Amino acid sequence: MKLTKEGIKDQKSYQEAGITLPAYDVAALAKNTVENPRWMHFGIGNIFRIFIGGIADKLIHEKAMESGITCVETFDFDVVDKIYHPYDNLVLGVTLNSDGSTDKRVLGSLGEALTSQAEDFIRLKKIARKKELEMFSFTITEKGYALKNSDNQYFPWVQADIDKGPEAATGVMAVITALLWERFLAGELPIAVVSMDNCSHNGEILQGSVLTMAKEWQEKGFVSAQFLAYLNNESKVAFPWSMIDKITPRPADSVAKELEELGMEEMNPIITSKNTYIAPFVNAEGPQYLVVEDKFPNGRPEFEKAGVYMTDRDTVNKVERMKVTTCLNPLHTALAVYGCLLGYDLISKEMKDENLKKLIHKIGPEEGMKVVTDPGILSPKDFVDEVINVRFPNPFMPDTPQRIATDTSQKVGIRFGETIKSYVAAEGSAKSLVGIPLAIAGWCRYLLGVDDNLESFERSSDPLLEELTKMLAGVEAGKPETYTGQLKPILANEKIFGSDLYKAGLGEKIETMFVELLAGKGAVVATLEKYL
Repeated sequence: MKLTKEGIKDQKSYQEAGITLPAYDVAALAKNTVENPRWMHFGIGNIFRIFIGGIADKLIHEKAMESGITCVETFDFDVVDKIYHPYDNLVLGVTLNSDGSTDKRVLGSLGEALTSQAEDFIRLKKIARKKELEMFSFTITEKGYALKNSDNQYFPWVQADIDKGPEAATGVMAVITALLWERFLAGELPIAVVSMDNCSHNGEILQGSVLTMAKEWQEKGFVSAQFLAYLNNESKVAFPWSMIDKITPRPADSVAKELEELGMEEMNPIITSKNTYIAPFVNAEGPQYLVVEDKFPNGRPEFEKAGVYMTDRDTVNKVERMKVTTCLNPLHTALAVYGCLLGYDLISKEMKDENLKKLIHKIGPEEGMKVVTDPGILSPKDFVDEVINVRFPNPFMPDTPQRIATDTSQKVGIRFGETIKSYVAAEGSAKSLVGIPLAIAGWCRYLLGVDDNLESFERSSDPLLEELTKMLAGVEAGKPETYTGQLKPILANEKIFGSDLYKAGLGEKIETMFVELLAGKGAVVATLEKYL
């Protein structure tokens, strides 16, 4: 069986393989997407294909959408050339259930796939001028919105986009600003510009980057002051906030093998020239959440029919805060650093470790739940129960602590720091906490790159890794006497943790835990057992 428009005509083979096919005419939908585009999405990797593409697929099945999504890639053009076009923009979504079964469905909702280059860019500008276009949306990761480096200087490619203007845009923020310029020139047409990325205040971040690009272009004479007024008019251009949650690991070789055994051809994952790990299929967990601020000046699909929560900005913010500071992300980070220290290669395997289960139960349901933000539309207790008892233990989710440990220095301030601040506000100090300081001590121990057997391991990438490593110079795992206060400037760094942890009442406690984690072989396990 082939994953193409022609291949899926062999309905009998797909049915026998247990793969559900679209009930709609995929070719007709693609034609209508080209002729009547309503939804353009940027950043067309794995989570987009199975989650956002799955939402569109459901709405098309229910006749709530007549066009598919116009898919745009501005960074890794191999994705379009090697994963979209050879498979006629179809994707095979594989849901990994906790009982070992899989639900397999071909999604035909990705109607057109384009890059931001050459002729495709001309096509994008033509679509941007379409009156019926309702939204631009994004899953480009938090890094995709960044315009400046740590020295507050524009990245070279951003500066090049500023200097060359909208006609020669290359980076995604320049491309989207150029398309909004086209929409302005076509009569100040309304549109929603929707970040669906997993970061706090995503709509605000996106809006800030677009406005920055537009202001730079105005100063250079590429665009008018009226264009800036258009971008700042919410009745014309809205930047809704959202919260997204669905664990989508990279494509698993085991899934590729299962599909080929069922008769699917050419299912093997590839690594692109930009190091994107991608395949004709996407594997992911079943649970998923998308909460979106309902601000769409040119109309929108009936997202509610596909399980999307449409609400106000304040509620979106509360849901995001609930997930990121209490119910999921801090638990993930704790499992990530201790998983690496204890030699685990899957999050699900860690959930069989009683110490680690106690640790995340302490951080979430116990410590976090006392100060959790309750959004009203979702129950924090039910959410964290699902995370601990259904999502993390799923043995068929190929998600690794090493992946989750990436960029931890950029995450701890939100994932742990916000709860610490809440305790300080409520109790005057966070000294009553145990699980969160134990997680932070574990991260500091992880930074040494030596596991609980005193053997070295490769640490995940992190922009502060080199700097933090230098600050910990002289500390040796297995030799607690080598600790002479090297942690102090790290724990006092408000840029990392959101506050000075000594002023919060936790600095000395974390230092004590850290020294205990250094004691020798098995010290990590012994320290977890002591405090839990």
